[in-house]
Amino acid sequence: MSESEEWAFPEALQPNRDEVGFDLEAVQRAAVSVRATIPTDAFTAAGLGTERAGNGMVIEPGLVLTIGYLITEASSVWLHANDGSVVEAYPMAYDQATGFGLVRALGQLNAEVVPRGSAATLGRADTVYVMGHGGRPHCLKATLIDKREFAGYWEYLLDEALLTAPAHPEWGGAGLVNEDGCLVGIGSLLVHQVLEGQELQGNMFVSIDLLEPILESLLNTSTSGMPPRPWLGMFTGDDEEPRVVTGLSNSGPAAAAGIRPGDQILEVDGNPVETLPEMLRAIWGLGPAGVDVPLSIEREEQVLKCLVRSADRTDYLKKPVHH
Repeated sequence: MSESEEWAFPEALQPNRDEVGFDLEAVQRAAVSVRATIPTDAFTAAGLGTERAGNGMVIEPGLVLTIGYLITEASSVWLHANDGSVVEAYPMAYDQATGFGLVRALGQLNAEVVPRGSAATLGRADTVYVMGHGGRPHCLKATLIDKREFAGYWEYLLDEALLTAPAHPEWGGAGLVNEDGCLVGIGSLLVHQVLEGQELQGNMFVSIDLLEPILESLLNTSTSGMPPRPWLGMFTGDDEEPRVVTGLSNSGPAAAAGIRPGDQILEVDGNPVETLPEMLRAIWGLGPAGVDVPLSIEREEQVLKCLVRSADRTDYLKKPVHH
């Protein structure tokens, strides 16, 4: 047994089968371990690593919903069920806009199917359950702290993310389940939150409501069916420095256009931007991937104009090999 499988939440933090209104064991059996291997020359290898491990939730027989960064550019994926069985899988799709990833088992996956609910029914302070692979010891009773906009420095934006506490240590791809035992979110990040003046760690989940409009297209075409958003390959700062470039993808459009770390983004297409969400929406509002993005930047107290030819992020990624 690996070290990661030996840990357990204290009993008081684990969901109690006698206190929940659903079949706890069945939902726990829907949580699987997702392990992926990525080639060393993959575009995301340096940032995300070549050996990735997390969780996933079975949403249809043999179909696992997880968080996409676990399986991006994967050359192999293996699913571990709670009964100890292991099956090889195929990374079907990664939707850049939502962050969802889909994995299809290539053999018999001995796991339950979790019913899907809606995050729209959740309210702040509601009790929720974070389901990780490994049975009850890896499942956490938590509280929905907030539902709010979330912007990621890697050109990612959710209109409404789900924030929970306390934090689950293996959040990637973990399932968020409501009090009816229905899946309402997929784990993405460890985040710092403030509750009643106290700072605490929690998790950010992507709402399951974002899956329903694109699921059929993901299954049929491996894409959401929506035009790809313009991508600049530009990492932009957090809340304290929301428009400062902190890093660049070496071969990305922003680097090719001469953007440098430390530059401050002032305007997009002549329109001032004050926050990261404003900047991302302004860029995406110019058109689909490939559109020119005019930027005004401040560098060493000088204001400069820069034109970035955007790209489709997926063009930089290795595609999965069909089995």
